Amino acid sequence: MNIIEFLKIVVFGIVEGFTEWLPISSTGHMILLEEIIPLRVTEDFWNVFKVVIQLGAILAVVVLYFRKLNPFSRTKTNRQRQDTIILWIKIAAACVPVVLVGLPLDDWMDAHLHNGFVVAAMLIVYGILFIMVENRNHEMDFPVQKVSQVDLRTAIYIGCFQLLALVPGTSRSGVTIIGAMLLGCSRAASAEFTFFLGIPVMFGASLLKIVKFIFKSQEMFSGTEVFYLVSAMVIAFIVSVYSIKFLMGYIKRNDFKLFGYYRIILGVIVLAYFTMASLMAA
Repeated sequence: MNIIEFLKIVVFGIVEGFTEWLPISSTGHMILLEEIIPLRVTEDFWNVFKVVIQLGAILAVVVLYFRKLNPFSRTKTNRQRQDTIILWIKIAAACVPVVLVGLPLDDWMDAHLHNGFVVAAMLIVYGILFIMVENRNHEMDFPVQKVSQVDLRTAIYIGCFQLLALVPGTSRSGVTIIGAMLLGCSRAASAEFTFFLGIPVMFGASLLKIVKFIFKSQEMFSGTEVFYLVSAMVIAFIVSVYSIKFLMGYIKRNDFKLFGYYRIILGVIVLAYFTMASLMAA
């Protein structure tokens, strides 16, 4: 194993852990990071790696919200268990749009949209949208304050917003948070529902990538590739725990404008970088 490549894996795990739950696009950051410090792996493995690494981040949500998400907890009353099952029904319903649309478009998206210019454009566009939405929400009294108050129709609408995140640079958490707030959910309720919605979506996306890799390459992962995946997921898990706690604490006192400004600034830098690289290559 190359120590330099392992250090790159550590960086990728840290970046994934920080960016997965903040509304700044983890996939966009991963694509950009790969431009700066590319891993010496095959293209097929890279396509798997940048998705499967998200499992570490997902496990952080499972651990932090285990009691809330566990319908079989002995510490819950029968009513609380029923409410948890209803929550999972809403989450499942919200996943339907991305399953119906995302699965057929997965390969096309990988081939045509995973590039720096698309990432830069989406960073800027949704950065502006965050600022606009928060200006609209200034001192707004959100009718939905808790995840339990999100009804089935609202959950499905949020799932429809999630379709926009198929474009890299958009941010799955970012676009679903924007959608949830537009539908009347508080910042905390929007963020929590986004966390929960990510569990089946990311598990499903990771499984899909793994199956495609195995069928395409006609072989399992090598020992080094397994080590890279596991290491990155562990690091992403640890960092995600702190990232989630930071975000939930931050939005109790602040809005999402800061993330909007960050997206715009980063998007401009990325656009300038890829434009310069394109001109130099011409």
